[in-house]
Amino acid sequence: QVRLVESGGGLVQTGGSLRLSCAASGTTGKITDGGWYRQAPGKQRELVATINSAGNTNYADSVKGRFTVSKDNVENTVNLQMNSLKPEDTAVYYCNARIAHTFGYRDYWGQGTQVTVSS
Repeated sequence: QVRLVESGGGLVQTGGSLRLSCAASGTTGKITDGGWYRQAPGKQRELVATINSAGNTNYADSVKGRFTVSKDNVENTVNLQMNSLKPEDTAVYYCNARIAHTFGYRDYWGQGTQVTVSS
């Protein structure tokens, strides 16, 4: 069964840093495009950052200059480096990735990882 496994969430103080990682498991397929989304309590899920197969990135205005999304084609992961964290960054963060299988492309979601920023 193909899954995206997220890691790296946790509790951090304002101004701190965290690094989220999302790895594809159960497949030899490679991640082509990926991204991170987040959902705070009582709010809709929103885009945080994406990266496509060419390495082009896109960020929500609220995280520009603080967050960096990247792909590791060897480890087959999508990562999110989060610096200068703020309490409003508190949310469950979800990884999304497109995987190239021999039978075609499929999109997957991770189970989510909690990020809590204390003031």
